[in-house]
Amino acid sequence: MTQQRDPVPAPAALAPAPAATTRPKEPAPGRHRRRSYRDRLTAPLPGVRAVTRLAREAGALRPGTEARRDVPLLPCAPAPLPPAGPGVLALTWAGHASWILRIGGLTVLTDPVWSHRILGTPPRVTPVGVPWASLPPVDAVVISHNHYDHLDAPTLRRLPRTTPVLVPAGLGRWFRRRRFTRVHELDWWQGREIGGVTFDFVPAHHWSRRGLLDTCRTLWGGWVLTDPQGRKVHFAGDTGYGHWFTEIGRRHPGIDLTLMPIGAYAPRWWLRDVHCDPEEAVAACADLGARRMAPMHWATFLLSAEPVLEPLTRVRAAWARTGRPREDLWDLPVGGSRTL
Repeated sequence: MTQQRDPVPAPAALAPAPAATTRPKEPAPGRHRRRSYRDRLTAPLPGVRAVTRLAREAGALRPGTEARRDVPLLPCAPAPLPPAGPGVLALTWAGHASWILRIGGLTVLTDPVWSHRILGTPPRVTPVGVPWASLPPVDAVVISHNHYDHLDAPTLRRLPRTTPVLVPAGLGRWFRRRRFTRVHELDWWQGREIGGVTFDFVPAHHWSRRGLLDTCRTLWGGWVLTDPQGRKVHFAGDTGYGHWFTEIGRRHPGIDLTLMPIGAYAPRWWLRDVHCDPEEAVAACADLGARRMAPMHWATFLLSAEPVLEPLTRVRAAWARTGRPREDLWDLPVGGSRTL
């Protein structure tokens, strides 16, 4: 099947990217030569017994026919991007972990995946929320880790090679091989400033691998973006639940919004350590001290066995049980936008 892609915008429409400066409070980010980040794991990776069990439970990582019946009901409402001047913080969900953030006058993409399908998974069940041709010039890209549903080479090839990309330690080489010239490679708790917006790389409970022999050769994590007015957005990337959220909130107090994964959690015995379920996502939001939460990492690719609408119903119920204001749960449809 031929993959359909949106046309690439003409180079003339692309504005020059703003310059980046190193934040003085952390060691200067640079090229990282560590051979492994296994010491950063917060849970052991599955062993032979777990892999054997998964193979025995055929179909354990895909929803069954009954669980897929609600695919036509998945929330999807593509719409034009809202206006966002230098003082406006706006976000639009393109699907999965891909967001278009307009912050501090910049347009930032998180884990951009505009492809119709990714390696090892069925095709998208909802369209991309914003056509590529409708994007404004991209000022920066942040990547959480190197799994194929978060690091998509066909999408990244659409970007000018001068686009600043902020990536986990060890992943810079992947981008430099593809001739990106403004690669900022960060370890946990390091940061960069681009055009007045601060990008801090923070921990996550996950792992990395892209091939057969590179397990944990590159780091994984999330990002805290802070605009010149001090407003903060936390992008969790891909993560299980654990102690790091409290520490992130301690180091970055006053987070206004967290973009938190709520899907790809079943079977729980297999995915508990690396993917939050909806209740854990709400707990992580509280640990962070974040005022608002926008769910993600669901309604796009069917990566696990839970019924397709279950993440949404469970996260709404979990949020209601906390007594927090309903308007602070930004449960957007694919293509939906909100302005802070």
